[in-house]
Amino acid sequence: MVYIKLVIFTFTIMLQVNNISFSYPDKKTTLKDVSFTLNKGEHLSIMGESGCGKSTLLKIIYGLLDVAKGNLFWNEHTILGPAFHLVPGMEFFKYVPQNFDLMPYTTVSENISKFLSRFYPEEAQARTEELLEVIEMSQFANIKVKNLSGGQQQRVAIARALAKEPELLLLDEPFSQIDNFKKNALRRNLFNYLKEKQIACIVATHDGNDALSFSDQLIVIQNNTILAKDHPKKLYNDLTNKYVASLFDDVNEILVDNKSILMYPHQIKIVESSTRNATVLKTFFKGFYWLIQVSYKNQNVFVSHLSDIDQGTEITIDF
Repeated sequence: MVYIKLVIFTFTIMLQVNNISFSYPDKKTTLKDVSFTLNKGEHLSIMGESGCGKSTLLKIIYGLLDVAKGNLFWNEHTILGPAFHLVPGMEFFKYVPQNFDLMPYTTVSENISKFLSRFYPEEAQARTEELLEVIEMSQFANIKVKNLSGGQQQRVAIARALAKEPELLLLDEPFSQIDNFKKNALRRNLFNYLKEKQIACIVATHDGNDALSFSDQLIVIQNNTILAKDHPKKLYNDLTNKYVASLFDDVNEILVDNKSILMYPHQIKIVESSTRNATVLKTFFKGFYWLIQVSYKNQNVFVSHLSDIDQGTEITIDF
């Protein structure tokens, strides 16, 4: 007799956002009929053009704004705004806005340890040192915040938000002021740390790398409502909506056989021979490849290629 052990994986839904709408005074609707859920330890990215409502959504989830319609829950707790709380904000959430709200005349360590217990100084010190390593700023521990760059202050704000290990971390453009050579390492450190600690995270971002590399879910907002919602890889590969595709990379909209199709530049190849003739218009050096702008049937098309090509060269391409 063969016994089969059935393993069932269950996910704990922590955050429920149910059909919320919001408008600022004397302005048109900022968010309309927004709904989604977030599981324990899950990471969600929110993308969309400036002004689409990403930052507003984070403020609503944190409890800084009152919704006009709908409701929000964290487990069994209803998330309510300033109309219901003298001090807005959920105690088990941490929110890092684009203005960092740090204490400029105290040190980096003092900013991080501000909310840690003074009754256990050794534990507070160990926690502070751990977070300094996460943001790669151990050597700046005793530097006053006012003497730091904007990007360094941004890293301190993230570490301070993590000091008491929240259940949900809300980040608004968290890497916008950080240099590229630091940004990649910080992203890996931060999101790996959050996964290890099972801290849920919502990131409002313009950077497709945040979503593609580190998120379990991606929400795209357009015209103040959710346009698309899925795993980032699925949305990247879908290529049915130009707005969604353009958040990740340059995207070509090409008329082929009287049908409009979307393609990323890397999906178009320059080949030795094909029936698709094109002319090189411009080239852009991208590091390990070149982005080649060509004219194909009076259409501007961008193609990824491993080497440069002279302007005016006649080539053939394949899809």
